[in-house]
Amino acid sequence: MVNMELFEMAVAALSAEFPADERGRMLRSPGIKTSGKFYAFATSADLVVKLPAARVAELVATGIGRPCEPRPGRPMREWVRVVPADDAACLAYLREARAFVAFLTR
Repeated sequence: MVNMELFEMAVAALSAEFPADERGRMLRSPGIKTSGKFYAFATSADLVVKLPAARVAELVATGIGRPCEPRPGRPMREWVRVVPADDAACLAYLREARAFVAFLTR
């Protein structure tokens, strides 16, 4: 289960590095975006991050992640649900997702 405090602390740390990033709501959950594109959001159970499809497949195959399916049977190919062990892991996932989305928006 993702503690919202854990997510908020990681977002605050990342926002100090990238002050132009914005908070918003995605799928009725708190999220963060860069250049107007979401790269992560948190539900009561998971941290959901946008990563390359191959990385998503790797996380799912290893059991670290689960597919993000806002509608049953319709997974979002570049989104994965993870449960970070601590604030360092949460921040690492956010950084990885931000780097991917920032690359896409160049």
